[in-house]
Amino acid sequence: MVNRVPNPDDLEPIERASLDELRSLQLERMKWSIAHAYENSAPYRAKCKAADVTPSDLKTLEDLRHFPFTVKDDLRQSYPFGMFAVPQRDVVRIHASSGTTGKPTVVGYTKNDIDVWATVVARSIRASGGGPGDKVHVAYGYGLFTGGLGAHYGAEKLGCTVIPMSGGQTPKQVQLIVDFEPDIIMLTPSYMLNIADEFERQGLDPAQSSLQVGIFGAEPWGDAMRSEIETRCGLDAVDIYGLSEVIGPGVANECIETKDGPTIWEDHFYPEIINPESGEPVEDGAMGELVFTSLTKEALPIIRYRTRDLTRLLPGVARPMRRMDKITGRSDDMLIIRGVNVFPTQIEERVLALKELAPHYQIRVSRDGRMDVVTIYVEKTVDAAAADAVEIAGRLQKDVKDYIGVSATVEVGACGAVVRSEGKAVRVIDERES
Repeated sequence: MVNRVPNPDDLEPIERASLDELRSLQLERMKWSIAHAYENSAPYRAKCKAADVTPSDLKTLEDLRHFPFTVKDDLRQSYPFGMFAVPQRDVVRIHASSGTTGKPTVVGYTKNDIDVWATVVARSIRASGGGPGDKVHVAYGYGLFTGGLGAHYGAEKLGCTVIPMSGGQTPKQVQLIVDFEPDIIMLTPSYMLNIADEFERQGLDPAQSSLQVGIFGAEPWGDAMRSEIETRCGLDAVDIYGLSEVIGPGVANECIETKDGPTIWEDHFYPEIINPESGEPVEDGAMGELVFTSLTKEALPIIRYRTRDLTRLLPGVARPMRRMDKITGRSDDMLIIRGVNVFPTQIEERVLALKELAPHYQIRVSRDGRMDVVTIYVEKTVDAAAADAVEIAGRLQKDVKDYIGVSATVEVGACGAVVRSEGKAVRVIDERES
């Protein structure tokens, strides 16, 4: 792998600032953001009045804990534009997340919001080892999803050459990587593995491609998958984090020199960790639910947004800003199986620990009478085609029982048996509610 650690002189001043300077800037911006939301967003003002709190009550960063949370349902109830805090004429872009209940969550951006978004994504690409002149292959989806355009504008702002491939058309993805020789690729980690499969189907070695850095996000992934991708594809794999309600990709990003969890760009997004049951903040280093307050957003200021992502805050290393640990799961994605809390990433770790298994899996949860039934679908690697599927299934069953504490049926198929992803992977099918 090529050494792509950024030159410290290329960092923005805030990336080299002291903690005192950072906290002072955060408080100044937080006061503005809460006042802006209170004065211009009727739904948030109503929540503040119900909590008997006003912007003047924010005197320190710690006072944020007295302000009400914002949750995804607030955006749905205000569909489509009820939470916007600027006149419609000032909104230059609208994005929306998929609507699982019929209505998507809608977010808007002013011209300045778009510039801030491009700035934090450019910073993220630079932290990943990118720089002006690099060719960036964007395989996130374009359109209402924030991934494609977020990556695109950030790469352009950094001075990169953008290849706006979008998702899908996997054989063409490989063709353009071979022909255009990009330096960096941005997409979901599960889709990177799909592209690696396609390289091999075409008789090509993905580790011999021009790609030097992969910036992966939009779904949880662990160190086992990082190792799989880096070994197989011959690149540095770094984690980018974001969500449309906060701004999109670029809220946080790993630094290539440490790869120790995404650094949160705290000059724009203030993080908290709360107990997901009580809602009370917990100390840095403790596990809980990640909450964000935007500090500079104009069209849709977001105050104490509950992401449902489970992680912890860690001290800064490569930058003064705090880091977030790898997402272990989501509080609303956690499966409760016969009283045991299970996250898909835990099963992923056990799958990747077996060399005969490919890094593709799906979990199906159903019910037999009153009992939960878990079936894990996996597939053998090409090299393990002749291996005994029953023996492999038995080992994975035992691992899942020993390490996670639940009994599961394992079905081992041939290479290609598990449905592939061209975006976010569908890891869990829970049939119990239906």
